[in-house]
Amino acid sequence: MKVRKAVIPAAGLGTRVLPATKAMPKEMLTIVDKPAIQYIVEEAVQSGITDILIITNRGKGIIEDHFDRIPELEARLSEDGDSKKAILEQINHISSMANIYFIRQKETKGLGHAVNCARSFVGNEPFAVLYGDDVIIGKDPACGQLIRAYEEFGRGVLGVNLVTAEAITKYSSLKVESIRDNFFICTDMIEKPTPDKIMSLYSILGRCILPPEIFDILEQTPPGAGGEIQLTDAMCTLARRDGMTAVEFTGKRYDMGNKLGIMQANVELALQHTDIGADFKQYLKEICKTF
Repeated sequence: MKVRKAVIPAAGLGTRVLPATKAMPKEMLTIVDKPAIQYIVEEAVQSGITDILIITNRGKGIIEDHFDRIPELEARLSEDGDSKKAILEQINHISSMANIYFIRQKETKGLGHAVNCARSFVGNEPFAVLYGDDVIIGKDPACGQLIRAYEEFGRGVLGVNLVTAEAITKYSSLKVESIRDNFFICTDMIEKPTPDKIMSLYSILGRCILPPEIFDILEQTPPGAGGEIQLTDAMCTLARRDGMTAVEFTGKRYDMGNKLGIMQANVELALQHTDIGADFKQYLKEICKTF
């Protein structure tokens, strides 16, 4: 069955980037001139996704506003004629690029609980999950790479990359065996492993394709690390039972729940930006001489 739906959990509190996220959702923090979540939605659309559910919570209505139309702004830009034509097209594109829906996670009980809120939206279809913290930039959309793996192997897919031994305890660790090239079979995993429980330095980084059976598993999954219902624990059950495909995706990942990740994303994408890239590069060369 074709993967046409995506779920973006965006209900986290953003505690790692306070005080910026006291009133502003971390998903709306900008990378140059677009909020982080717009990059994620665009990746899903470029991957062939047509229907997207964004899971929010209290205080995140600004995300809904961003993907809504603003007739007054559109009218004002239209009045300015050709001078604002390009920006008007960008604004219109935001609200029309996919069918975007919203639901609130009424209690912050973890990523697994958030994904389980999407059950009625997903129905009996496979679906993509794109974590709201992770912006991945590349010529070949990461979500699309996973969808192709699902179509080939017919089982759940994990987007993975190698992380350092120091970082693995903050993420997940997977038991994997090579299939070919950048494809692996995953048969076990653990969330936030202690050093003696590390299975490999491959970790799930922000993307996966899941079969609808994951919802029955989530219903039976008890709280895990941090006292929350972990999606990794549910996927572990699936991996042990059926196996999952792990894809070492291409593209640069930016952790938007991390202050350094936010600054890296802004600097690197500003250098690539059509309007300001050259001037910003020159600015960096000069400012670095003074530090």
